[in-house]
Amino acid sequence: MSKHTLSVLVQNTPGILARIAALFSRRGFNIDSLAVGVTEHPDISRITIVVGVEDLPLEQVTKQLNKLVNVLKIVELDPVQSVRRQLVLVKVRADNETRSQITQIVDLFRAKTVDVSPEAVTIEATGGSDKLEAMLRMLEPYGIKELVQSGTIAIGRGARSITDRSLRAVERAS
Repeated sequence: MSKHTLSVLVQNTPGILARIAALFSRRGFNIDSLAVGVTEHPDISRITIVVGVEDLPLEQVTKQLNKLVNVLKIVELDPVQSVRRQLVLVKVRADNETRSQITQIVDLFRAKTVDVSPEAVTIEATGGSDKLEAMLRMLEPYGIKELVQSGTIAIGRGARSITDRSLRAVERAS
């Protein structure tokens, strides 16, 4: 089973995310990552879905997604032709002896320290999943107290935008 990243442009309306998630659920597919946000156009949101599934069932789900009224466009993003990032906030145990070692790890991964207390350091890091997993492995010996991470967000490389034609379709419908 391979991982696929779908970028789905939708009209920014209530319930569309639930309908899309239900479509994957009915097919028995587990969504590995889901991120949603408004685009450069307030009437359009982009949903980035990472799902582990074979090619043929994915094609069937994509066809069903296209039938949903509020779905404007679906693009599968190729790993080489796209930029992918995640955000991680991690709270690590730290004292006077270990704080400088943790700071070195933060610097090594080009992360940021966003909060410091006598017993912990909170770190913000962005990047690909491999980079973030490597950083977490290095921080683990110090004691991870809390961890939260976003879903994957992705965008195609180059000048082309998947929202251009979709915006014109929304404007015509208005």
